[in-house]
Amino acid sequence: MNWATLVNDKRFGLENYHDPKKNLTRTDFRRDYDRLVFSSPFRRLQNKTQVFPLPGSIFVHNRLTHSMEVACVGKSMADNIAQALKHKHADWPTEHFDHLGDIVAAACLAHDLGNPPFGHSGERAIGTFFSEGEGMKLKPMFTPVQWADLTHFEGNANAFRLLTHQFKGRRKGGFAMTYSTLASIVKYPFESTLSTKGKFGFFNTEKEDFSKVADELGMLRLSGDDEPLRYARHPLVFIVEAADDICYEVMDIEDAHKLKILSSAEVIEALLGFFDGERRAHMCEIMNAVDDPNEKVAYLRSCVVGALVEQCAQTFIAHEDEILAGTFEGALLKHIRPLEREGYERCNTLSWNKIYRSGEVVDIELAGNRIITFLLERMVGAVLEPDLNYSRLLLSKFPDQYDVNAPTQFGKIQAVLDHISAMTDVYALDLYRKLNGLSLPAV
Repeated sequence: MNWATLVNDKRFGLENYHDPKKNLTRTDFRRDYDRLVFSSPFRRLQNKTQVFPLPGSIFVHNRLTHSMEVACVGKSMADNIAQALKHKHADWPTEHFDHLGDIVAAACLAHDLGNPPFGHSGERAIGTFFSEGEGMKLKPMFTPVQWADLTHFEGNANAFRLLTHQFKGRRKGGFAMTYSTLASIVKYPFESTLSTKGKFGFFNTEKEDFSKVADELGMLRLSGDDEPLRYARHPLVFIVEAADDICYEVMDIEDAHKLKILSSAEVIEALLGFFDGERRAHMCEIMNAVDDPNEKVAYLRSCVVGALVEQCAQTFIAHEDEILAGTFEGALLKHIRPLEREGYERCNTLSWNKIYRSGEVVDIELAGNRIITFLLERMVGAVLEPDLNYSRLLLSKFPDQYDVNAPTQFGKIQAVLDHISAMTDVYALDLYRKLNGLSLPAV
């Protein structure tokens, strides 16, 4: 792969309007970012769970604040990498690298747009509805590829669909994002039959769309003509992934501290573990100048994020040839210097042992699973048997953009998944209560 084709401002669905010679102060990549900020799906992220749902009076991260922070970190990392690439390839035109920061920032904003309510437990609830629940009986209705899409429902693939699919009444090309931004979102550029741990990059309905984008950008196709589709990652995916990993790991620990799931001593020890020698001593001196434990943790968090951004940028530059050749394996964080890598791994272990298995998180996973499973049971039943009285009433609640009368059964199921995955936590809970007769509107 080469940067000359990987950076492309052609807009999906608006290819006939593309003018590569136009000179705009506000580039198309920057317009991608702005378009996302002003979109309804992005605003809805403010009421979607990151880890801790509806925490009450203590403000912690939701999907919106997480995505904004990922965009900040990703842009900083991409800008650092762009400067290094300009120096490394001094004889190349600089425009290959001028836009990397804006592309990554937009991709970071969009990377969680396809996630359903209640965090990753919502993804699992949808997948297991078909693999373990009432949806199992529907398997004979679908092809193996369609069934894999349903049983491995993936938020990342759903984000690509949300950004590219022409929903009813909407324009061709969905959000009409640039090709480079779309490719930078897809962390797993292969179809669901090749999924590992349930991860894949696009549904069968968007397979041709992704292939069109990937081929235009010169992304390496790793599969034969008769094999399930697989590509090498767009290089900027590694930056988006690293920014996401840094933010959720470090910020989850900070949130757990605010919620008193982790003690100040535990958090300070974990975050100081990224440093040694004079740097560590200097940080302790600065930290001890304040008494507020939240302020201490915030200071350490900023230091850790900065250190990881620097290490990931250096790793990207050191492995650029492998990344462009499609042979680089694993995430950038797996290849950083041992001091920072081991610090990150300790934090990851701490998070799994103390945060993700905490009672508060497990309780909401159980509740979220029940809510999404119930909504799926009712809505899938309604689209498959639309002439029943209850079905007609429920289908009238669907937004017009979702095609509940699609010509195929798979299309009807996708309309249900489009609707449910777009819901906020509060909306899903409210609808669950109403459909169960636990909440009635005031007259």
